[in-house]
Amino acid sequence: MDMDFRKTLKHSLNHFVFISSHSIWKSTNECVFKDKYALRRWSCPMRKFDWITRQYLVAKARRLPQFYCLANTSLDEPSKESIKVTEASQPSQNTASWKRQLKVASYFFLWYAFNIVYNISNKKLLNAYPFPWTVAWVQLAVGVFYVVPLWLLHLRKAPHIPLEDIKRLLPVAAAHTIGHISTVVSLGAVAISFTHVVKALEPFVNVLASAVILRSVFPIPVYLSLLPVVGGVIIASVTELSFTWTGFMAAMLSNFAFTSRNIFSKISMNDQTSYKHMSPANLFAVLTILSTFILLPVALILEGPKLYQGWILATSGKTTSMQLITGLLTSGLFFYLYNEVAFYALDSVHPITHSVGNTMKRVVIIITSLLVFKNPITPANAIGSAIAISGVLLYSLTKYYYSQKIK
Repeated sequence: MDMDFRKTLKHSLNHFVFISSHSIWKSTNECVFKDKYALRRWSCPMRKFDWITRQYLVAKARRLPQFYCLANTSLDEPSKESIKVTEASQPSQNTASWKRQLKVASYFFLWYAFNIVYNISNKKLLNAYPFPWTVAWVQLAVGVFYVVPLWLLHLRKAPHIPLEDIKRLLPVAAAHTIGHISTVVSLGAVAISFTHVVKALEPFVNVLASAVILRSVFPIPVYLSLLPVVGGVIIASVTELSFTWTGFMAAMLSNFAFTSRNIFSKISMNDQTSYKHMSPANLFAVLTILSTFILLPVALILEGPKLYQGWILATSGKTTSMQLITGLLTSGLFFYLYNEVAFYALDSVHPITHSVGNTMKRVVIIITSLLVFKNPITPANAIGSAIAISGVLLYSLTKYYYSQKIK
């Protein structure tokens, strides 16, 4: 038996070392290695030995202290130290997971809440003061006065962007400006619910533009999943009691504008080097500043001469000047906040959760607007809206499925 053992031990020491599932260096506190660097070259799947043989090897290996601590660590049963580490780390992992879930839930709650406040306050403001170009500009300007002090007070790292990068961002900012003003015009012309139903066509426009401009083609099922969106919007448009071509065309223009913004962003990001401190929130802040300068002269030309008389007319009834000012500031602040929180919310979840959350956001806004403004809605309009919104979710899931399949 001793001869067999020597052969076995010699063979094991020459070619293998009995190691545990733990790190080799975690065992050093129980033994002293004579040549610990040499041990890195040793490895052995000693599971082929039964339990009795292993215990026999362990007993004999006590003569070799540089290897005993490895031989005495079981592969099948965890050590006391590993159990203590696992038990100690599990509460901290649970706490971290709980904190993350709470943070994500807070993002989604604020995203929905800010979006609802913006849509409701914006609609009330436009009903009392029907100057959408001026309202849209004030909303952008309020965002500038919100974010610039954060940079000056070092509460947020300010972006450092060279002049060349600003030139690259100008097309993105122009598309962002058109998308914002188009949305405001649509919200002022038709019901909030109808605007958001038409804006559900944005994925359809995005797919077409990606195919034409970016030469990005999706599988056929992705295109087929858009049919319910198109059909639902058509049904909702035909049966919409507040339908106007201005509201419909403005909402469609916003779809094309935001799609162009996304495409220009992809092209710009591919051409440029990385920005310093250019987080998604800072990128939106820079776009807001550029859009403010772009929209100002257009708003002054189109509505500047009529602003004073419109203000007098708006405040001659039940609405006061303070209410109008409050409405402008509220809609502008919550417009910026909901967009900023959306970046954090969508950046912290899975794409499927992103799609579901974005779809449910429109549902919540539509239902809330119907409850607040009590707009009449026909059964056919409700069915068409439901089909369109459900189609957006179907498209998102289908697109994600095939994108993962390609990978």
